[in-house]
Amino acid sequence: MTVESTTRRDRHAVSMADVAAHAHVSQKTVSRVVNGEPHVREEVRLRVHAAIRDLDYRPNAAARSLVTRRTRRIGVVALGTSLYGPLSALTALESVARADGYSLSIHRTDATGREETQAAVDSLFAEGVEGLVLSEPMQLQGPPLRVRSDVAVLTLGGVGLTDQKDEILVGADEHSGGRLATEHLLGLGHRTVHHLAGPAAWVSSRLRREGWETALNAHGAPIPPTETGDWSPRSGYAAMTRLLEQIPAPTAVFAANDQMAIGAISALATHGLNTPGHVSIVGFDDIDVSEFQPTPLTTVRQEFGRSALQGMNQLIQAIDGITPEELHHRVPVSFVPRATTAPPLDTRAAATR
Repeated sequence: MTVESTTRRDRHAVSMADVAAHAHVSQKTVSRVVNGEPHVREEVRLRVHAAIRDLDYRPNAAARSLVTRRTRRIGVVALGTSLYGPLSALTALESVARADGYSLSIHRTDATGREETQAAVDSLFAEGVEGLVLSEPMQLQGPPLRVRSDVAVLTLGGVGLTDQKDEILVGADEHSGGRLATEHLLGLGHRTVHHLAGPAAWVSSRLRREGWETALNAHGAPIPPTETGDWSPRSGYAAMTRLLEQIPAPTAVFAANDQMAIGAISALATHGLNTPGHVSIVGFDDIDVSEFQPTPLTTVRQEFGRSALQGMNQLIQAIDGITPEELHHRVPVSFVPRATTAPPLDTRAAATR
């Protein structure tokens, strides 16, 4: 069994002695590097960090806190919402932090203004946090947030929010998701694809819409006007109702999330139309209920927990003085075909003649 496979199963079994042997240095040198002490040659420091990465070593939390008097606390600024995605990410952050001996101090914001977010960041710094997670899914207006240079920062999402050059960015590849959804519908023979967009201020909305536009442009398909919702089924219902007033009526719709897609399907039923008979629909997220709709929803799956887990692991490495190999990382999404998409009616009618 290789060292790599062993440490994947039980990374806490790796000791400081293992790291020292791997890096060909003394345990005292490893201790000095781990605790950020000066007077260690840069070449030696890099070799120890490489060994720590190779073995996935995590220092003992209790022992380190006695030596360094660290708080072992990570601050989180999160949007106050009950939406599936942000809550799933927060659950994953808590799980990873707890496993690594850290506690979370969470500040929820009710709005997305820069001033409120900056105040939350400053408050967390006053608590002595060693790392900061910005789980704010919107692009803030104005200059970047001010953060302390000695605090590692993770932003969950598509864009950086701080003035820190080594800010860690981790998020789902939502642009690719919008493109996959649109290409699937175009591949079924639909002339174009209409889009029910999420709120304009959300980074996710922008990335998913850009993926939709990219696919339409690549296929030379018309780009129709979008209808916007607020992620809720009710807003999807209203947006789909507005789409049905257009001439010609849509035959294919990509909704920015599953809940809006479910509302859109309900609006079609109210108007005596069905999915996918009259209108094909694709959602995004693959929330739990999507698979168990009367007509199971075709969607794009993103792993909220995976993004948060990967980001938190990188943040903890940065807190320990280990520079992540990649500061910016996009987690792949996957297309999930189910029963709400089909070729357009006129194509199916021609095929039967």
